[in-house]
Amino acid sequence: MLKIERALGNERLLLALTGMRVSEFRKLVSGFDKILYEDLKQRDRQRAVGAGYKGVLSDAQRKLFYIFFYLKVYPTYDLAGFVFGVDRSRCCRWTGRLMPLLEKTLGRHLVLPKRQIRSVEEFIALCPDVKDLFLDGTERPTQCPQKRKLQKKRYSGKKRCHTRKNSLIANERREILFLSPTKEGRVHDLTQIKKTEILQHFPPDKSLWVDKAFQSIQKCLKPSNTVIIPHKKPRGKPLTPQQKKENKLISGIRIVVEHAINGIKRFAATSHIYRNRRGQDDQFINLCAGLWNFHLKNAN
Repeated sequence: MLKIERALGNERLLLALTGMRVSEFRKLVSGFDKILYEDLKQRDRQRAVGAGYKGVLSDAQRKLFYIFFYLKVYPTYDLAGFVFGVDRSRCCRWTGRLMPLLEKTLGRHLVLPKRQIRSVEEFIALCPDVKDLFLDGTERPTQCPQKRKLQKKRYSGKKRCHTRKNSLIANERREILFLSPTKEGRVHDLTQIKKTEILQHFPPDKSLWVDKAFQSIQKCLKPSNTVIIPHKKPRGKPLTPQQKKENKLISGIRIVVEHAINGIKRFAATSHIYRNRRGQDDQFINLCAGLWNFHLKNAN
């Protein structure tokens, strides 16, 4: 059985096992404890209080440690069961039950990214003091599906493997403000962001920084919107020295969105080959984006 108390007394060890600092972990425990209590109250009790088997995850602190460990390390259920001294089926139940509770906890801390924006006013309220926003896409590898039709849908020509992908918008502070629903790897980045309809509500006073994958994005925005995009090399011709210099400058400013994506992928559950049920990967990346925003919020 993993000694959680030892990890909580060693910041470096806790970071390696959970991706969280001791101060961040303790702040989340109190809120998670309340959510857990509310969840228990809604369930029909089959035994008296204190009766029955004494679980390995006996309190909120241990339950939160488990779900952080799972997201950070992304072990198989066999490995997680070996580490925590239980059967693999129990780890599967723990994961399915605790992830929604962690999502509620992060929601109360107001750190989860928006998944849908329905109006310009809602967009402005999301980032009132921000002038520049940064859009990018991210992919994660998945196991090759057995069905031929699904293989074609998931195959990413860019990554040369089967993937699932998201688009996200970050600000200059590297906070993830918006996260699109997870789609199959074959979908183009621009097509994915179009389907969210977020571009229709983009505020006129803000600038959008994108990479070369979004070449025709200006057509989806209003004429008053400003788009900063690198120069694309013309067919059969090189870029001029001035264009290369401008591209380098744009890349240097856009690096904040790459840092935001890297903040999500600190957790192996969003960077290693996905092997869980279809749909759970969307929950993984949403939680990890929320944890990254929580980290930035408490670092300031």
